[in-house]
Amino acid sequence: MATFLFTIGRFSFRRRWFVAVFWVGLLVLAGLLAAQAPAAPPNDDSMPGTEAQQAYDLLDERFPGSAADGATARVVFHTEHGKVTDAAVKETVTRTVGELGTGSQVARVTDPYATGTVSADGTTAYTQVTYEVPANEVKDSARSALLDTVDDARSDGLTVEAGGNAVSESMQAGHSSEAIGLAVAALVLVVTFGSLVTAGLPLLTALLGVAIGVCAIRVLSEPLGLGSTTSVLASMLGLAVGIDYALFVVSRYRSELARGRERADAAGHAVGTAGSAVVFAGLTVMIALAGLSVVGIPMLTQMGLAAAGTVLLAVLVAVTLVPALLAVAGRRIEPAADRASRRTNRGTTDRGEESREREPAGVRWAGFVMRRPRRVLLAGVVVLGVLAIPVGSLELALGGDESKPASTTQRRAYDLVAEGFGPGYNGPLTVVLDAGRNGDAKVSAETAGGRIRGMDDVASVGQPRFDEAGTTAVLTVVPDSTPSGTETTALVDALRESALEQATDAKVLVTGVTAMNADVSQKLSDALVPYLVLVVGLAFLLLIAVFRSVLVPLKAALGFLLTILAGLGVVVAVFQWGRLAPLAGVEVPGPVVSMMPIFMVGVVFGLAMDYEVFLVTRMRESYVHGRSPREAIADGFRHNARVVTAAAVIMISVFAAFTGSDEQMVKTIGLGLAVAVLLDAFVVRMTLVPAVLALLGDRAWRLPRWLDRLVPDVDVEGEKLVARDRREPVAAAASSAVEPARTDRAGS
Repeated sequence: MATFLFTIGRFSFRRRWFVAVFWVGLLVLAGLLAAQAPAAPPNDDSMPGTEAQQAYDLLDERFPGSAADGATARVVFHTEHGKVTDAAVKETVTRTVGELGTGSQVARVTDPYATGTVSADGTTAYTQVTYEVPANEVKDSARSALLDTVDDARSDGLTVEAGGNAVSESMQAGHSSEAIGLAVAALVLVVTFGSLVTAGLPLLTALLGVAIGVCAIRVLSEPLGLGSTTSVLASMLGLAVGIDYALFVVSRYRSELARGRERADAAGHAVGTAGSAVVFAGLTVMIALAGLSVVGIPMLTQMGLAAAGTVLLAVLVAVTLVPALLAVAGRRIEPAADRASRRTNRGTTDRGEESREREPAGVRWAGFVMRRPRRVLLAGVVVLGVLAIPVGSLELALGGDESKPASTTQRRAYDLVAEGFGPGYNGPLTVVLDAGRNGDAKVSAETAGGRIRGMDDVASVGQPRFDEAGTTAVLTVVPDSTPSGTETTALVDALRESALEQATDAKVLVTGVTAMNADVSQKLSDALVPYLVLVVGLAFLLLIAVFRSVLVPLKAALGFLLTILAGLGVVVAVFQWGRLAPLAGVEVPGPVVSMMPIFMVGVVFGLAMDYEVFLVTRMRESYVHGRSPREAIADGFRHNARVVTAAAVIMISVFAAFTGSDEQMVKTIGLGLAVAVLLDAFVVRMTLVPAVLALLGDRAWRLPRWLDRLVPDVDVEGEKLVARDRREPVAAAASSAVEPARTDRAGS
């Protein structure tokens, strides 16, 4: 691997303009194709395999045109003085209901006075707006028309608010967050390299790779059915790993120059060694992202595969375009101090030969850890263990309007309904009774209604609706508890028990937004362990080949599990328990967003293995080249601790910027990823890794003989390059010895 990548790196350096023009041309081509491609289709919000989705499909079949899974909006009217049944208020409400019914994509609107959705005290009423299409297909114009109608209905004596999934816009990554992340990345890179040109190169290549990836996703969106938000994860992770990968190649290039290599050879060695680490780090990230397919949620699968493709582009850019741009930049890629030092000290072999007084902070920290590895290891595990304690009370749910800031109309509408009717009215359940061809849906509905009214946590049961054939009945059940409460989830489970089916002699299906959210949460929870086993297992096998060791990959996997548990513990403490909630901008603590754990596992695993591969491959490289285990650890920190730290700070800053979002999901993901990267980089990789390796000594780098014969030699540490360097001087000396003899013979 190292020899192959060395050839690619030196070729790219020498054919700099050819490689640069190729990538720029690819960007232009992708941009032109993307500009002509049709708009990306809406996200596929279907949840195959869930009972809620089965019920939606049955309703579409038995009640044609009912838009069973159509988006809904709840417009709430509230008056502080008088009642909503007063003539003036009633006139405004009736007019507003009529205007809502004329909106684009609207299927039907209920009349609160006809359906009885007026509170007992008469101060609050609400109307339900049902759309012809799912929430992800509601047009911006239709959403704007709804909100404009609500604004027009407001007056000094009448409060009007709107909630529901038709009001909430789909989650999009904020450009301001990306801008903050890029600004921090630029600052960290300047401090790390001490050169504006060098700092700008990783940013430039990362942006180019992301731009090509996003354009490619846009081109493929229609033929492959990729949703409109597929590029969100791709752009975020593509930017993150693109900066990291270029950072490590550039750093190794400067290190090779400092050892006195010619620039083309330095580029070849940088790509052959650091580039090998980039390739295998990228493979671990792609495994984690592609593994999201096991969850069985179409949108998550699309996002994972698209992001994996963008990471592949980042790897290709790092091993081809980066060395080409290093050649274009010339001597400007180095700080002036390094250039002066190299001119006066050409021939020095390594900065590691300098005096101990000039050892970098990373080496001094590694020395501190290696002097007391047991105490450091125990302290690190205890810290992570304490942070992981809250995981034991983890509750998952898909956040609704109750989790939005109090300043939003969705949250105000939610609160008005909860106060006027009860919290369960914000998340009613739809119970579908399929009596079959020979059954009587009316009898089944009457029996079911009586049984359901006697269940715990039931506020009310509506009148049944029947299909034309009389074989299907639909009941609306309102819980007593909030939509995301554990009591509501328990009610959904109780409704689905076989006892109700046996009593009604009909197939019972429970659906609705609340039931669908519960199904998705359960599906994500059930998939977490298989996903962990798949991703960690495949990466473990890959890392055995990289490190030619069993204990090092095992240590990497265990360290990652500690990181995930501690990171999730912090998320639970902040978002569920409410600890430090005001600092995090959490107004109402509640269950953690269901997608958070599995999303966190996929992203953090990829980044954690990045840091593991970059840091430990340099240690193994030193070890196989004759250094002792402790010297190898110090060497790894000497060369890579600074760039690993820089990469981690960049990632922490990028993710932390998303905590300022108003969306609870984005806020949770931002804080969770920032904390997890912080813990993994500085507690696990920079502290526990040297402690464990110091305790293991030579055993860390051993591979059983039977396994050694099976594992391919990928040569990540560049041992074949060292052998090649040793042969070249011998060949050169032999050539110079033969040349005079030829001259003598010619003269005679």
